[in-house]
Amino acid sequence: MTACGPTVDERLPTREARARAYLDALIAAGRTPGFQYLALDSTRILLEYDGGSADLGHPMPMDGPTTMMAYSMSKTITAAAVLQLVATHKLGLDDPLARYVDSLPYPSAITLRQLLSHTSGIPNPIPLRWVHLARTHDSFDEHAALAAVVKQHPRLAFPPGTKYGYSNIGYWLLGSVVERASGEPFPAYVAAHILRPLGVTPQELGYTIPDSAHHATGYLEKYSFMNLMKRWVIAPEFIGEYDGPWLRIERHYPNGAAFGGLVGTARGFGKFLQDQLRLHSQLFDDATRGLFYAAQATGEGKPVAMTLGWHIGELDGQRFYYKEGGGGGFHSMMRLYPASGVATVVIANATGFNAKRCLDAVDRQFLQ
Repeated sequence: MTACGPTVDERLPTREARARAYLDALIAAGRTPGFQYLALDSTRILLEYDGGSADLGHPMPMDGPTTMMAYSMSKTITAAAVLQLVATHKLGLDDPLARYVDSLPYPSAITLRQLLSHTSGIPNPIPLRWVHLARTHDSFDEHAALAAVVKQHPRLAFPPGTKYGYSNIGYWLLGSVVERASGEPFPAYVAAHILRPLGVTPQELGYTIPDSAHHATGYLEKYSFMNLMKRWVIAPEFIGEYDGPWLRIERHYPNGAAFGGLVGTARGFGKFLQDQLRLHSQLFDDATRGLFYAAQATGEGKPVAMTLGWHIGELDGQRFYYKEGGGGGFHSMMRLYPASGVATVVIANATGFNAKRCLDAVDRQFLQ
């Protein structure tokens, strides 16, 4: 009789095998050229998955160190920076925005709390053109770009504090608040006070592409509504050639670091998430971390599905905190499940990748 060893799936816990099978199927079905997925608890990685291609034109596999654009997942890190400065009494949550940013057309009554919870009323025009090519980054003037956007959109969408209304401009302005309160450029503050204390290297997370040879290309699906409308929403210089059924998007940066500028890996975000799962965070005292997860409300007390930096969701009756990011060629989402002590993140190099559906399906394998 010939002895046969166990197969790979037989050696893996059932939940890991099921998760890998689902993720493999996404690649096989062509849902995205490639992606990274990470599930972890406070002390260990439960599953790390890197699949597909980082660049279809120059065959390069997606692996753990491959960087991608995070877009609006950056906002939660921005919120963490603001709350650190609140904890050191350099900012107050109910301070008026006008105390830290000059010459705004918006009412002086708008507060930092309202910016963090998306209840400020500051408008949210489509931000797809708020980007610049990577090769022009060194000469790009972010402060001038923000001033121009504010000037173009001076009217509030609703009175401050009356309801929820997502605003990229609001979080862009919070970057200026951090700079005024700390005396440091916003990217430098985040690097020194959030990323470095958690052991996050510049290769894992930062505001510039650390290695162009190991950065994924972003794609737009050929047969999609966004591709059909691209000439109206994306400037021509950002549109590349087709790699099979995928349209290449030229490398670029969002114009505002605070609302969408982070570049990195699932591992980099994983270190931040792991810190948030621990009994005590390295970034905040316990009271400040409590603020980070406190559900917010309008001025009249009507609840909004936001904390001071996280959106609030539910999966199978279990509350989670999340932030999603999407833009020119990439889509991502990270989640924290406090009741299970688990966090997850997925980053894909396709604008149309359904990050929510992916996490809904895979995360169930790791929840209690």
